[in-house]
Amino acid sequence: MVESFGLAIAIAGGALAAILGGVGSAIGIGYAAQAANGVLSEDPEKFGSLLILVALPGTQGVYGFIGAFMVLQKIGLFGGEMMTLTLQQGLQVFFAAMPVAIACLVSAIWQGKVCTAGVEMVAKRPTEAAKAMIYGILVEFYAVLGLIVTILAVVQMQF
Repeated sequence: MVESFGLAIAIAGGALAAILGGVGSAIGIGYAAQAANGVLSEDPEKFGSLLILVALPGTQGVYGFIGAFMVLQKIGLFGGEMMTLTLQQGLQVFFAAMPVAIACLVSAIWQGKVCTAGVEMVAKRPTEAAKAMIYGILVEFYAVLGLIVTILAVVQMQF
């Protein structure tokens, strides 16, 4: 019974990595897309400049998916024999997934806000789109760090 609880906790960690990354991306894209739609209603020619700013917060969903995939692969959910994990091992896997889960949730939302400001800047100064993208990418850096920490933690686990 306790061993199946460890496995459930490990799966929950992987699931949270995907869920929180996806939720953050959806919120961040939503912020930027709302602003972009307002700009496009006045000037549809700016679509290409705005598309990248709207899409940037979506990358955290991908990072969360990668983290979840690594966790679930580690415990044998894909094409192997599922591991039997103690409660301690399940918690180890769960907490290994949290850096990417939390970093992606928070950074995607804030990146959406930064990209929304970038959309507003592009509305007034279309030639400045690259500068707006750079600010959005700076926020993304922390999601990448969260993914790296999760990858390192998962790879180093030995059961």
